[in-house]
Amino acid sequence: MSNDAIVLLREDHKEIREVFKQFQKAEDGSSTARQRLVDRMIELLTVHTYIENEVMYPRVRELLPELEDDVLESYEEHHVADVLVLELASMKADDERFNAKTTVLIENVTHHMKEEEDDWFPKVREGLGRKALQELGDALLKARRKAPRRPSDPSALKKAVDAFIT
Repeated sequence: MSNDAIVLLREDHKEIREVFKQFQKAEDGSSTARQRLVDRMIELLTVHTYIENEVMYPRVRELLPELEDDVLESYEEHHVADVLVLELASMKADDERFNAKTTVLIENVTHHMKEEEDDWFPKVREGLGRKALQELGDALLKARRKAPRRPSDPSALKKAVDAFIT
């Protein structure tokens, strides 16, 4: 396996897309299967956004200041995904809005991954070059080992959202 940062992130995207497809096939299936798939989504997205937010985006922002606006947009797209992940982490598959919320998460993350792959990754590859991308990949792998696997406190967010709604 390559330690190139973009290769590593594309591999994450591929794995995330596969879980999305499995969920879409199981959307009318058993709540146990849907819950298992969403739990896997939560883990994959929590780790992926962590390593991008903590390593990739700050480093690219430092080395390629002309990509500042792209990085800031990516942070915001991650924020939206993080909110949905936190909400899903406190839900059960038989909750009324579970499938709808998961569908919105899938749509948002799919859009974000496509933008990264079609627009941002080529700019980063051109701007950084092979050696820097390998060093960045090593840092991503190191961060992955310590990355959280679940959102920090989904129950606190659910209480805050419930309080806001009522």
